[in-house]
Amino acid sequence: MDNFLNERFPGSVAFGTLGGPERLTDVVLLASGHESRNARWADSRRRYDAASGIRSLQDLKAVVALFEKARGRLYGFRFRDPFDHSTRADRALPSQMDQSLAIGDGETTTFALKKTYGSGQTAYDRAILLPDEASLKVAVDGIPQVFGTDVSLETETAELVFGTPPTEGAEVTAGFLFDVPVRFDTDRLELSLAAFEAGDIPSIPLIEIKV
Repeated sequence: MDNFLNERFPGSVAFGTLGGPERLTDVVLLASGHESRNARWADSRRRYDAASGIRSLQDLKAVVALFEKARGRLYGFRFRDPFDHSTRADRALPSQMDQSLAIGDGETTTFALKKTYGSGQTAYDRAILLPDEASLKVAVDGIPQVFGTDVSLETETAELVFGTPPTEGAEVTAGFLFDVPVRFDTDRLELSLAAFEAGDIPSIPLIEIKV
């Protein structure tokens, strides 16, 4: 991945960050009073403000260090979204049955990781590009798969690669933790000890990127 640092934004700061997904929708009010709505983005994009997560000078220095290493907006990095970073809906650890990925056809050996929101025709499949490999668990028709033997992870594409294709009709499922690829959305940090002591840290914006 070009211009991307494979390291994570400071976790203690991320936990207190404000933000979440946004979408871009055109809304036109018709003469009848009805609305015409059109989604301009197929996928959501996440924005965060890390300033609210700063709790100590150590936190602030860690963010500044990453800002310098990332050269401001130049390099992306991993961010652990405090609200949405697991295939689980609760706080339990991921299990191999959390997320349905696909149904085997007896030939396909690669399967992209995703997280599905909702159900039915309007369900949204979000591509997951930065899984936490150590947390990844996979099953085929409920049978756990052994990493390094049955299945591996292609890190560049975030795809599962099976040594033997799952049989036709077999459901491929997985559970995992994941990060969001982001970058700083500014080339300038305005910081002061007076503002820090008053609990008023200026904005530290982050924005999701494609990798």
